[in-house]
Amino acid sequence: MSARLFVGDARVEDAATDAALVEGRGFAYGDGVFETMRAIGGSIPWWPGHRARLALGAARLRIPLPASERMETELHDWLSLHRDGVIKLIVARGGGGRGYRPAFDAPPVWALLASAAPLPRRPGGLVLRWCETRLAHQPLLAGIKHGNRLEQILARAEWSDPGIDEGLMRDTDDHVVAATAANLFVRTEGRWWTPPVDRCGIAGVCRSWTLRAFAAGERRLTVAAVESAEALVLCNAVRGILPVARLGDRTWAPHPAVADARRRLAAAHPAFAIDPNEDLP
Repeated sequence: MSARLFVGDARVEDAATDAALVEGRGFAYGDGVFETMRAIGGSIPWWPGHRARLALGAARLRIPLPASERMETELHDWLSLHRDGVIKLIVARGGGGRGYRPAFDAPPVWALLASAAPLPRRPGGLVLRWCETRLAHQPLLAGIKHGNRLEQILARAEWSDPGIDEGLMRDTDDHVVAATAANLFVRTEGRWWTPPVDRCGIAGVCRSWTLRAFAAGERRLTVAAVESAEALVLCNAVRGILPVARLGDRTWAPHPAVADARRRLAAAHPAFAIDPNEDLP
């Protein structure tokens, strides 16, 4: 993985990198926001959506963002070096010292990282399980991609079976919210539905695209509603729309609506092109 670090508008040289990270509140408290984005051909097709969510999260936490022109220039330069793969942008609150009281005027500590594109998905669809770890309700943090992801880490630590691709998480009221690293859509009564993220969960960029592209709706989902759905998909901005083949003992055959969703996404985002050898229903 490659990385580039900044404090405010200044790039941090290697000798000062460790101090800038360890003394920052992002390292100490997860006091920051981040975006994980799919790059292809030297661009990020969904950058406007990522930028908007980054700004929303930073405003919610009262963290000043880097100057817009500076951030755009550095991102463009980073993409010239890392044209295809996954780009991560992290913005943490600046200022060190002990204690929780934030310094609202401190220059942000921010970083650009690059890694390889994810491996192809499992042929035939994902295999899921239910997670026991619950998502707590906190409307002030709901929807944004903040730096504290301990609930997802605890949920992902629940299994080591390589035959399981992902886990679905519920909230403390037992409503289904999302997977550990993706949003969930279910096909019911001929329409796509996804859980709201007003109390917990992340408002994914791919989720936002899917809501608009398919006139999908939001509703609270029970375990029974998910397990009885006509079809399930997971989605995120790095891997696109992923069909689900099994959840526990429940299985799903390939569904034409899922194939249609993937075709439309491929037309909208070149990183999610469909393998021409794949036989879609």
